[in-house]
Amino acid sequence: MVLFGSVVNVVLIIVGSLIGRFLNNIPERMKETIMYGIGLAVVAIGIQMTFESTQILIVIISIVIGALIGEWMDLDGKINRLGNYLENKMPTKKEGPGIAQGFVTGTLIFVVGSMAIIGAIDSGLRNDHDVLIMKGVLDGFTSIILSSTLGIGVAFSAVPVFIYQSIITLFSTQISRFVPDELLQFFISEMTATGGLMIVGIGLNLIGITKMRVANFIPGIGVVGIVVTIVHYLF
Repeated sequence: MVLFGSVVNVVLIIVGSLIGRFLNNIPERMKETIMYGIGLAVVAIGIQMTFESTQILIVIISIVIGALIGEWMDLDGKINRLGNYLENKMPTKKEGPGIAQGFVTGTLIFVVGSMAIIGAIDSGLRNDHDVLIMKGVLDGFTSIILSSTLGIGVAFSAVPVFIYQSIITLFSTQISRFVPDELLQFFISEMTATGGLMIVGIGLNLIGITKMRVANFIPGIGVVGIVVTIVHYLF
């Protein structure tokens, strides 16, 4: 089954989110401290990812252009409206973070890492699911922590994760035929760095330092692919 790795990944995210919900009955003071700890850890992960870049100018251009596109499309608003719709359809508690925050945070953390792309490509090309299964284990533990403070919205992030990884897996054979390995590796490094900046933004939001509309940076991932291709063939 070519999508086995992605299926395992999303199942572990959902299971981890459900487990985390049983840990939400902790004192507010403790929950606040845990949230700050998660935020600091997320910032550290994002900074580490950013250092993957070999040409930081590509990251800056991708983030800026991606932000312009995201603001024009109002992606953050659309995702939050979807989260609010789901929240209104479910018997969730109204206090604390809503579904939208958990959904957006989980989606960005689980999608933008290089393991998602590398694992999906391995699944499609070699039917090797080890990377995605390893990613699933990591995502599962992360979802336990996130859902204990951000709520059940984290579980819904499994849907975009599955769609994103499945598309890469299904088209990976075509990717290998038309995209040189050197260009693919170049894209992965710059995409990881660009995603790392988004992760930093998520961490700062969790700590409460900023209120960035991080979802509006998502088009930057597509911009990375365009810019990297231009640089690879022209320079």
